[in-house]
Amino acid sequence: MPRHVAFLRAINVGGHVVKMDRLRRLFEEVGHSEVETFIASGNVVFEAASRNTASLERAIEAKLREALGYEVATFIRSPGDLAAIGRFRPFPGGDARDGSSLYVGFLSAKPAAAAIRALRACESELDAFRVRGREVYWLLRGRFGDSKFSGARLEKILGVSATLRNVTTVTKLAAKYA
Repeated sequence: MPRHVAFLRAINVGGHVVKMDRLRRLFEEVGHSEVETFIASGNVVFEAASRNTASLERAIEAKLREALGYEVATFIRSPGDLAAIGRFRPFPGGDARDGSSLYVGFLSAKPAAAAIRALRACESELDAFRVRGREVYWLLRGRFGDSKFSGARLEKILGVSATLRNVTTVTKLAAKYA
């Protein structure tokens, strides 16, 4: 069966605390197998008979909404997708500076060209962005609290749902499950 990686928004942030054993059980109740969590921030690796990620996302979102009582946007990628995402260098040389962090935003859909231009217009001394397919790369040159940018603002500008992960998490997942 194909392996998938789900990135969940609103797990163990903003007062929404979910134990990882419960999260694994909920995925199993949807019918998935070999369920593992990776870091307690809503990263779930699982096997499913279906390769249709859109239907998998909808089923997981429905189950989590029913069980947890709130919306949990779900973004599924394959281990191969993660390997490509981890290898991509959106800011050659720029993401290795001290004090910089590189985040990957998993998007529900590829944003429109006008939305991508609007995001690029938000770049500053601290924030730089690159969009590639259904991912956005955010280079933060400083501390998170120093930036005027946020995940909510990112979603508003791009017009799609998103969840963010540090690129280190993505590359560790890719290495473990490739």
